[in-house]
Amino acid sequence: MNKIISQEFARTSQGEAVHQFILRNENGMQLEIINFGAIITSIFVPDKDGKFEDVVLGFKNPEDYFNSNQYTYGAVVGRYANRISNARFAIDGREYQVTKNEGNNHIHGGKEGFANKIWRAEILEKPECDSLALYYHSADGEEGFPGNLSVTVIYTLRADNALEIEYSAETDRATVINLTQHSYFNLSGKHSAEITDHELQIHADYFLPIDGNSIPTGKICSVKNTPFDFNIMKEIGRDINHDHEQLVFGNGYDHCWVLKESESQIAGNLYHRKSGRNMEILTTEPGIQLYTGNFLDGKYETKTGGYNTFRTGLCLETQHFPNSPNQDHFPSTILNAGEFYKSKTIFRFSVRS
Repeated sequence: MNKIISQEFARTSQGEAVHQFILRNENGMQLEIINFGAIITSIFVPDKDGKFEDVVLGFKNPEDYFNSNQYTYGAVVGRYANRISNARFAIDGREYQVTKNEGNNHIHGGKEGFANKIWRAEILEKPECDSLALYYHSADGEEGFPGNLSVTVIYTLRADNALEIEYSAETDRATVINLTQHSYFNLSGKHSAEITDHELQIHADYFLPIDGNSIPTGKICSVKNTPFDFNIMKEIGRDINHDHEQLVFGNGYDHCWVLKESESQIAGNLYHRKSGRNMEILTTEPGIQLYTGNFLDGKYETKTGGYNTFRTGLCLETQHFPNSPNQDHFPSTILNAGEFYKSKTIFRFSVRS
């Protein structure tokens, strides 16, 4: 069994040490994680010729994760992933104001959020393969959210080239929670190449339309006969520049799909024909947000050369629906004292000819 390697990654501007953890399996797949933001900094997987390349975006300079991660590359985002309209919600008749960090709205946990915190790390030794557990305590009132919240994220790199992510949390007071992993994938291994040639399948008959501020309108609309139908695998670039109002609002895809209920929990599949790399997504979550890197702006060099410009990476964020605290007909994101939040997502890599 391969053991997890731990080493110092870099130091924050406050002099705090951040550590990197390297997980490998017997197939040569490698996963690299830091305990700042529970960030995945690299995932190395083979192509159809056996060449290993990094398939997630990230910074060339380690310090940029601490100072410039406006894109939330690779991070676990929370306490509430995605958006909350007007940065307000109510629980049991009491209204809460959380941080406004996208105009009048709240996104991805606020100005700091879980993506910008140092998590406590622990290597869990298991018979089949070791796992990395990361822990964070979010204090009552942090970013305006109620309740002390204790969060655990466990990363496991399995023998079948699957990255398993398990989330759990508990609170001492009713709060809202919505956690996701915010890696940007580019299965070509070339981080300055557009992802419009990737093929995608999403098992969903409905999606959530948004308004001009990227907040779901509350409607749940059919994907049939729209650019949002990914039930049959298609190239992401096929419809992305369509003049559909929703694509104009998002500057591309930046929407949540309502996943079909399935015993297999398969949410979708991402494929890059030229490299042969394939990634299957499985989740216990009811939704998946596809974001096609529409606001990557080329400010930073990539790890593989060039710059992360427009649409050079895509996110597949398994989660509850955006703005659920303000939409009673959306699945609830309220976690009460004495209850346990649990969620699991798997990214399973393979090669197709």
